[in-house]
Amino acid sequence: MDWDYANPFVRAITPQPGDIDGLDHTNNAVYVQWCEQIGWAHSEQLGLNLDDYRRLDRAMAIRRGEYDYLLPTVLGEALMLATWLTGGDGKIAMERRFQLIRERDGVTVLRGRWDLVCIEISSGKVRRMPAEFLEAYVG
Repeated sequence: MDWDYANPFVRAITPQPGDIDGLDHTNNAVYVQWCEQIGWAHSEQLGLNLDDYRRLDRAMAIRRGEYDYLLPTVLGEALMLATWLTGGDGKIAMERRFQLIRERDGVTVLRGRWDLVCIEISSGKVRRMPAEFLEAYVG
């Protein structure tokens, strides 16, 4: 696959009947759900899950999400979704990127980007990332 960045975290995805809208292609909201699912899976692979977020009273919240819907996908089509953490200030902010590729021809059908900010769950206020976040997410 021709990924935008090296070392992607990848999941295979196939649109199911409930993902398809009245135009007979994958509904745009479904792509957002897929990005959320792979973002959590990647975080867990890096060593942080929802229980860790609660224990630390910290979370990486989406401050801004952007999606470029380049081509439609259809029921049963084999797709590969990748994500990366591509930047951050090492204090409160990170960036996560997404790329969705159609397997049969290697064409990118979606690109996405999230600007993330660390918050204190109990107050919702922006706070510095704890050491565990820096170790897992920044390296």
